[in-house]
Amino acid sequence: MATDDDRGLHSKAEEFLQVFKKGAEFTGELMRENERLRYRVLQLEEASRSTEGRTGASDESLRLTARIKELEQEKEEILGRIREVEEENEDFATRYVEIEQENNNLANLYIASYQLHSTLDFKEVLQIITEIVINLIGAEEFAIMLLDEKTNELQAVATEGLEREDVPSVKFGNGVIGEVAKSGESYFVEDVGSYEPDMAAPMVCIPLKIKEHVIGALVIYKLLQQKSKFAQVDYELFTLLAGHAATAIFSSRLYSDSERKLSTIQGFLDLLTR
Repeated sequence: MATDDDRGLHSKAEEFLQVFKKGAEFTGELMRENERLRYRVLQLEEASRSTEGRTGASDESLRLTARIKELEQEKEEILGRIREVEEENEDFATRYVEIEQENNNLANLYIASYQLHSTLDFKEVLQIITEIVINLIGAEEFAIMLLDEKTNELQAVATEGLEREDVPSVKFGNGVIGEVAKSGESYFVEDVGSYEPDMAAPMVCIPLKIKEHVIGALVIYKLLQQKSKFAQVDYELFTLLAGHAATAIFSSRLYSDSERKLSTIQGFLDLLTR
């Protein structure tokens, strides 16, 4: 038969078991909660890493985009510089061609000037002027007219592409040719392409003068087929012809006159000494 002490001991054991059981249950709950919290922490860490990855990728994308823009800008700047260099090269090439043309023009002017003063024969001088007008200016029909101070008329002494008789004499001061001889100023038609040949009104009329004294005129009625307009060198040649051709003509005429006079005097002396 159980005593009161036994019953008290059994009751305390039961209480202890109950407490232990509740402690074990509480411990289990704590462990499960701890496990749940750990899992949640892992989830949060994973989410954080994922977010950081996405943010990093976004930042990298922004950096790449910015770099691409910088490169595009650099490319545009380089292309712009290339275009500038190409334009400069084209400008240099154009200028080089112009300089070459100028050099050729100067050479032609020098040759023409040299040829004009290379002889004192009147016919040769007229022939040289004719060749200059044909080859360097590109005229097909023209005439060289000289002033006869006795009649005060301009008369053709040499022609190209025309018969000398087809070029009428012109009174000093009359019409286009006469007015050019009087004023000493060159005459050019405004539109070479639409010009219609007119013996009284040439396409071009250049006074042949020594200083301010006009001795004749160069009149042009037609250009060669490949010549559609006058270039700058043509006007320079006209200026050269206005002075140098006049001087060459005047000198050759004086020389021819002196030769004729000398020949006459020599012939007279020969008659006297016979």
